[in-house]
Amino acid sequence: MPSNECRVGGLTEHVRAVGLTAGLASGLTKVAVGHGFDTVKTRVQLNPVFQGKSSFHVFKTTIKREGFLALYKGATPPAFGWAAIDSVLLGSLHSYRLFLLHNGMTEDLTGTGLRLTLLAHGTAGLFAGLTSAPLATPIELLKVRLQLQMQKSVSDRQFKGPIDCAQQLVRSQGVLSLWTGFSGGLLFRANFFYMFLAFEACMRGLSRLNGTSYEPSVGIANLISGGAASLCFWTMAIPFDRTKNQMMSYPYPLPYPEHRSITRPSFISVARQIHLHEGFKGFYRGLGPCFIRAFPSNACAFFVYEGLLRALGAEQTRR
Repeated sequence: MPSNECRVGGLTEHVRAVGLTAGLASGLTKVAVGHGFDTVKTRVQLNPVFQGKSSFHVFKTTIKREGFLALYKGATPPAFGWAAIDSVLLGSLHSYRLFLLHNGMTEDLTGTGLRLTLLAHGTAGLFAGLTSAPLATPIELLKVRLQLQMQKSVSDRQFKGPIDCAQQLVRSQGVLSLWTGFSGGLLFRANFFYMFLAFEACMRGLSRLNGTSYEPSVGIANLISGGAASLCFWTMAIPFDRTKNQMMSYPYPLPYPEHRSITRPSFISVARQIHLHEGFKGFYRGLGPCFIRAFPSNACAFFVYEGLLRALGAEQTRR
């Protein structure tokens, strides 16, 4: 078994590039599996027509009124954007793991060298989430605004597509309007601390089954751990997601104004309004479709990400 110094010293730019590539594939996987549920979640959270309605009611009503493809409204920004976001998120995660491994946030495994502590995995996830926020904010903003359009015909919608939406926002409010909700995005993405800590904890727990008749394959362990970690993530992150999306959709359900005088609300003011009108339970609107979507989409995304790292020889930060 090579020493830790040799392992760290042998890391190359190729390893980091593989981390970015694996993140890109992970993002595309997440879009393919989970976007329809994400549309239901956004409408449950923000559309006053659906306040107090179940996720299934929103799902059924959306298909009945607008057709099945309405579930994929706003899919274009994440189809390109989530792949880029996850490329940055998971690519930087890999780099932060390498940094922490090199700088001693490790624990000794007798006979097998060093590995990152669970706290280190969570810390890497925290900083990876913050790193991805500047890219994620405009992509998520366009997605949210397109998802909330209830008109079946494109010609009846205020925003004809992501490019038209971006052009209207920039023309009326300036370039910085694309980063509306950025503070909420930072707080939301800080919760990747819990996702990557939980993922590693689950992987280590499943590794205790090695050598028994219940030993899972690495791929199955990735699926189970990725799904469980996503449930942990959304349990902690949903209040910030609700607030962030409310900020991004402002002044919905009113039309977006065609002048530059709009005052965009702060995270604190939006959170206060949610609590005032709906109480604490208002922060958890949309949790149901999150849970339905989270396990399959994130389990598949982790499966693809970890599988590519192993296949391309870049999995050097975990044991």
